[in-house]
Amino acid sequence: MRKMENFYHEDPHLKEILESYLDKDFLTWADHELNTFGELCAGEIDERAVHTDREGQPKLIKYNRFGEEISEIWVNEGYKKTVEQTYNKGIVGYIHKEIPGLGRKGNYMYSYAQGYLLSQTEPGFYCPVTLSMATALLLERYASPEVKARFLPHVLSTGEVELYEGATFLTERQGGSDVGANDTKAVQDGESYQLWGEKYFASNSGMCGVTMVLARIEGSGKGTKGLSLFAVPWRNDDGSLNGIHIRRLKDKLGVRAVPSAEVEFKGANAYLVGEPDRGIYYMMEALNLSRICNAVASIGIMRRAYLEARNYAFHREAFGQPLAHFPMIKESLTRLASKQEVETSAVFHLVHLYDRVVCDDIPTTEEESVLNRLLIAILKKESAEQAIHFSHEAIELHGGNGYIEDFVLPRLLRDAQVLTVWEGTANILGLEVLRLMNKHRAHEYFLTRMKDELSLVPEEFILLTIPVTEGIVKLEQLLTLVTTSNHDTQTYHAKRMAELMVHIFESVVALKDAYTFGGKRKRMIADVFIEQTWKRTEWMDEEMKSVQYFDEIVGGKVRV
Repeated sequence: MRKMENFYHEDPHLKEILESYLDKDFLTWADHELNTFGELCAGEIDERAVHTDREGQPKLIKYNRFGEEISEIWVNEGYKKTVEQTYNKGIVGYIHKEIPGLGRKGNYMYSYAQGYLLSQTEPGFYCPVTLSMATALLLERYASPEVKARFLPHVLSTGEVELYEGATFLTERQGGSDVGANDTKAVQDGESYQLWGEKYFASNSGMCGVTMVLARIEGSGKGTKGLSLFAVPWRNDDGSLNGIHIRRLKDKLGVRAVPSAEVEFKGANAYLVGEPDRGIYYMMEALNLSRICNAVASIGIMRRAYLEARNYAFHREAFGQPLAHFPMIKESLTRLASKQEVETSAVFHLVHLYDRVVCDDIPTTEEESVLNRLLIAILKKESAEQAIHFSHEAIELHGGNGYIEDFVLPRLLRDAQVLTVWEGTANILGLEVLRLMNKHRAHEYFLTRMKDELSLVPEEFILLTIPVTEGIVKLEQLLTLVTTSNHDTQTYHAKRMAELMVHIFESVVALKDAYTFGGKRKRMIADVFIEQTWKRTEWMDEEMKSVQYFDEIVGGKVRV
C-alpha cells in the first residue's frame, strides 16, 4: 500500500470549494501554495508528527543545573521545523498582512484550507496555530497602538522577525467552563499591571511569546463582567521569565504535540487590551474563531481517517478478495465519503460567512452575524463528534492493525477525542444555541434561510428535499414546545435542537453542492447523505445505494 504523497492533490473537493469562494488571482496563488503545503503535510510533517507523538513529546525543564527555576519547555527539533514551515506559509500572518508578490491580504478561507491540510497529519500542532490566530485577532482589533506595535508583528511573523506564538489562558481550577468564577488578580503598576493567580489548563505554555489572559482588576465586580483582557509576554526583554511559573505539564490522552500546563502568575507584567469591562466579550470573540478551528481540525481528522480506511480496503485481502469487494465495506466507505465531503462543504460555507462578518470593509446584517454564531455552535458540535466516529470506523475496518500504534489511526482517535471538549462541550454548545434563540431570534433567521435555500432547489432534485422539509416541521414543533416552556425544559432540549438544525443545514448544503457543482457523483453524494442523515433506510434498504454508488463516490482504485 503506497503512502499518500500530497493531501491537497488528493482532494479535488477542496479545490472545488476554493474555486467557488476565491477570486481568480488569489486562487492561482493559493493553489500553488497549498499544493506545496499539501506535500509537506503528507511527507515531512507527517513523519515528524509520529516522532513527536511517540518519543518526542514536550518536556518541562523546571530547573537549570544550578537549581534555579527556569520553567522551560523542551520540544524536539522536528517539531521546531514544523513550526517554522507552517508559520512561514502565512497560516496566521497572511490573514492580517499583505502577501508578498500578491499585493493584498489573505483571508480566513485560505488559512483554514491550510489548517484542514495540517490537521490531517498533526492536529495537535494545529492547537498552537489556533491560539496564535486568536491572539492576532485580539491584538489587531482591541490592543492600543503601543501594545499592538510591541507584539503583533511577531505574532504575524512569516520569517522576517522573531516569531511569537500566541496563547489564550482562560481555565482556572475552580471554574472550568464557569469563567465567571475566575479569580486571577490584576494589580495596577503604573501604566501596566501585575498578574497574580493561576491558570489550570494553559495550552502552548513555554512555546508562546505572548499570551492573552483574563484577570480581575482590583475593585472590579464579580462574575464575567468583572474580567479584563491582558497581553502577557512570556519573557522579559532580558530573556528572564516574566513572573510566570509552570507547575507541571498535563499528561494528556492525545494532542501530545502541544504543551498544556498548569501555570502560576507571580507578579507577571501585563498590558491591558481594550476596555476594562469588555474582557469576556473580547475573549468570546476569540473563542468563536477557535471553535471554527476546532471544526476544521475535525474535518481534517475525518478526511485522514477516511483516506486510510479507503486505501486499506483496496490493499487488504480477505477470503481471496480485497476488502473493498464486499458490500458492507462498500456501504461504510460510501457513507464516510459522503458525510466527509458534505461536512467539509458546510464548514467552509461557515468560513466564508465568517470572513464577511469579521471584515470591517464588508457591511453585514444582524441576521448574518447571528447565523454565523449559530452555525459555529452547531458545526463545532457535529464535526467533533464525527471526528471520533470516523476514527473509530477506520480502526474497525483495519481490524487488529487499526489498534496498533504503527498505524496513524490510534493517534487520530486520541487527538479527535479532545475536540468534543476543547472550546465547549456539547452541553455548552447546546446552551449557546438556546441563548442565541432567546436573545437574538436565531431560530427564526435559521428557518427563514433554510426555507429560502430549499425554494431554490431545481425540480430534478425535489424528491431529495422531502425528508429535509419533514425535518424542518419537526424542528418547528420542537421550537413551539421549547419557546413556551420553563428554563429546565428548554435546556433539556437544547442539544436536540442543535442536532436537528445541523441535519437540516448540512442537507441543504448537500443539495446545493449537487446542483451547483453538478455531475452524477455530487447527486449521488446528496442522495446517500440525506438517506443516511434522516435514517430513511434504517431497517430496510432494498436499493442499496451505498453499494450501487460505490465506484462513482469512492472510486474503483486507490488514488494516490
